[in-house]
Amino acid sequence: MPATWDSKAPGVLTLPSGRLVRGRGLRRPRPDGPDPDFGLYLQGRRPPSVPWESVWVRWPDFLLPVDRTAGEHFRTAWRRAPDERVEVACSAGIGRTGTTLACLAVLDGLSPDAAVEYVRRNYDRRSVETPWQRWYVRQFHAREAI
Repeated sequence: MPATWDSKAPGVLTLPSGRLVRGRGLRRPRPDGPDPDFGLYLQGRRPPSVPWESVWVRWPDFLLPVDRTAGEHFRTAWRRAPDERVEVACSAGIGRTGTTLACLAVLDGLSPDAAVEYVRRNYDRRSVETPWQRWYVRQFHAREAI
């Protein structure tokens, strides 16, 4: 049986396909329960090391990813989510995390606008905080369609 999240645990988003991904803010204490198998950390500076496999995507707060391989890391997280505990986190767990979760929802088959609304409805209403983060979800979708 796959080792995934409890769908009712804090911060866990169930994507339309049923994949479970936990979003969280790194400034808050780590939630109770099992550790992630894979973490995708969205920070302007390298985050502290963790005892599980992780990837750092260089992404300053309120801006867009500086790391041009961000989309590859999003696809890795999405592919791993059916069988593993995948965590996506930035400082507050809202803007960059929500934008990434929306990109995962795009990979799951939603249009960019539907993905943003889905994440806002099912994860955090403040997700995808800035107009350029919303633009990024649209651009991500356009790149995925190629």
